Amino acid sequence: MTARVLTQPTTTSGAPLPLPALPQDKLLSVNIEQIPLIKDVFPGMHIRPLRLDPERGEWVFMAVLEPGCTLPVHYHTGTAQVYTLSGCWKYREYPDQPQTAGCYLYEPAGSAHTFYCPEDNTEDTVVIAWIEGAQVGFNEDGTFHGLNDAVSIQYAIETLAAERGIGPVGYIRGGSAE
Repeated sequence: MTARVLTQPTTTSGAPLPLPALPQDKLLSVNIEQIPLIKDVFPGMHIRPLRLDPERGEWVFMAVLEPGCTLPVHYHTGTAQVYTLSGCWKYREYPDQPQTAGCYLYEPAGSAHTFYCPEDNTEDTVVIAWIEGAQVGFNEDGTFHGLNDAVSIQYAIETLAAERGIGPVGYIRGGSAE
């Protein structure tokens, strides 16, 4: 292992800045247009992963959702944030609060709901979501359906990309861009 010598960062004029605790060689940035759209990660849901961090339990992605796309009723063990870029989606439990282009939604941990895109949408719905923790899904009869978290999403993305000859998928993995 080679030790890395830290140098004192400075402004462009040479004024010293604080020594960073975690130096980085490059920005952790991805271009959404350079990440392949992984089709049908779930029926009618296509995903571009932006950051998957299994260690912190965070998953950030862009989703393209077809009209009629529905997810099982689920709750979140952590918070979720969703910004809607285009289209419309709703929760069955809150039908009078549609999320449309420009809407930002914050969900506290423990939120339970049933996501869907109306079948009469005239376009795909596009959102960017940042989820912390797991999404625990249930069947209509209340039995366990499945669990999605950063680990399972990373596995699904990598498996589907390999099966479809898409890879490698250039998203931010934890604290590094690959």
